[in-house]
Amino acid sequence: MLSQRQRKILTVIEAQQRVRVEDLATRFATSPQTIRKDLQALAELHHVVRFHGGAAMVGGVEYTSPAQRLTDAMPAKQAIGAAVAGRIPQTCAMFLNAGTTTAQAARLLSGHQQLRIITDNVDLASEIRAFPGVEVIVPGGALRRSDGAILGAEAVDYLRQFRVDFALIGAAAVAEDGTLLDYDLAEVQVCRAMMTHARHVILAIDSSKFGRSAPVKLGNLSDLHTIVTDAAPQPWIQTACAAHEIELILSSA
Repeated sequence: MLSQRQRKILTVIEAQQRVRVEDLATRFATSPQTIRKDLQALAELHHVVRFHGGAAMVGGVEYTSPAQRLTDAMPAKQAIGAAVAGRIPQTCAMFLNAGTTTAQAARLLSGHQQLRIITDNVDLASEIRAFPGVEVIVPGGALRRSDGAILGAEAVDYLRQFRVDFALIGAAAVAEDGTLLDYDLAEVQVCRAMMTHARHVILAIDSSKFGRSAPVKLGNLSDLHTIVTDAAPQPWIQTACAAHEIELILSSA
């Protein structure tokens, strides 16, 4: 049984994904020691995961459905997509790791000329194949029915044959230690190949995913050159970007 305050704390964590003890103590006008006990009780019931100084929602093992991802934070994703599209020059080659945020950028590349896009998603490839100045390439592999993603060793081997200018990728979460995370190992392996064989890696991600958790490691912030997000992230992200010389672009700016 949860106390009334513990239920309210859980509601806050569900909304914010991660919280700190000091912030909760101020919000609920109680001591940090009391909040720590509340968080421990929630952790023992497997509602949250504790970390030093706070707690976060349990990461889970599955992504939300494709239909839900199409509507989640859509205004932010559209703004991020516009900011990314403005960074892609004419006459270049790029990997496009399809997701709801990266797809927003892809749809704004219709005016580019001599642009080669290698994407791991047949649905997105079909959508942008009519762009007059864009050549679209898809690798072979197993097709995921839910969203048209192309997966498997065949896709990874095909991508390794290229050395492109840009890789535009997404991620399900960025942990506070700088780890990039996702849910599907097969999809992560395709994305890793894109990151490895591109001269410049751009992460397009909405700010709600900073500090979240997911079970599969994609890489690290140090693997990136640019992050495009919708709002100023937490100080730890800004510190990491400065440490790794990552360009941080805010679409809200």
